[in-house]
Amino acid sequence: MVKKRRLPHLLRLLFVFLCMNLVWYIAYLLMNHPILPSPGAVYEAMFHLGAKDVALNVGYSLLRIFEGVLLALLIGLLIGLLMGRSPLWNRLLDPVVYLTYPIPKIALLPVVMLFFGLGETSKVLMIMLILLFQVIISVRDGVKAIPESTYDVLTSIGASAGQKFWNVTLPGALSVILSTIRISLGTAISVLFFTEIYGTEHGMGFFIMDAWLRLDYPEMYAGIMLFSLVGFVLFLLVDVLDYKFMKWRR
Repeated sequence: MVKKRRLPHLLRLLFVFLCMNLVWYIAYLLMNHPILPSPGAVYEAMFHLGAKDVALNVGYSLLRIFEGVLLALLIGLLIGLLMGRSPLWNRLLDPVVYLTYPIPKIALLPVVMLFFGLGETSKVLMIMLILLFQVIISVRDGVKAIPESTYDVLTSIGASAGQKFWNVTLPGALSVILSTIRISLGTAISVLFFTEIYGTEHGMGFFIMDAWLRLDYPEMYAGIMLFSLVGFVLFLLVDVLDYKFMKWRR
C-alpha cells in the first residue's frame, strides 16, 4: 500500500522536474546568452566534475548543516520543554524569545563574524540561530497543547516522570520539531550559502561563487543544482524521520 502511494508521488516529482527543464530550455533559446547555458550543457558540466571535489564540498556543507541543526535542537528542545511545562520559566523566557525572534538573523552575520571569526564556528552558529527560535516556539506550543488529562492518566497508572516524558512530552515535541525543521531547512541552507563565501575553500557556496568569478557559467549552475539536490535530500530525510517516528499520527 505504501509503495502504491509512493509511485504517483515519484511520477509527479519527475513530471515537475521535466517541466522545469522545459521552461529552462525555452528561456535559454529566447535569451541566447552565455549567462544562461542550456540544461544539457549544465548536466554535462555536472557529470564532468571531479567526484573527489564534489564529495569534499558537499561533505563540508552537510557537516555544517548537521552541526547547526543539532545545536539548535539541543538548545531549543531544552528551552522549549522548560517553557512548555513550567509556567514560571515561560513567564521569564517568553519576553526574551519574542523580543529577539523578529531580529533578521542574516543581519547578525557581521556580528557573529566579529565575535567568532571567519572560521567554522561562525558558519555553524548562523545556521543554529536561524533554527533556534523556531524550535523553541514550536516545542513550547506543542508541549502546551498536550492535554493535562493525558498526564493524569499516566499518573493514575503509576508512571514515572521519565515515562511521562518519553511517552507523551517527547512525541508531542518531536512532531512539531520535524515540521519546524522541514519549513526552515530552506532558510538554513540559504544562510549556509552566504557563510560559505568567506573564510573557506570548501563548501557548495564557495564552489558556486568560485565558478561565477571564473565566468564558468555551466559549472556555476551545476553547483547550484548540486546545492539544491543537497536540500532536496535533507528534506526527504525529514520526511523519512516523520514517517518512522510519527506513525501514531496516521
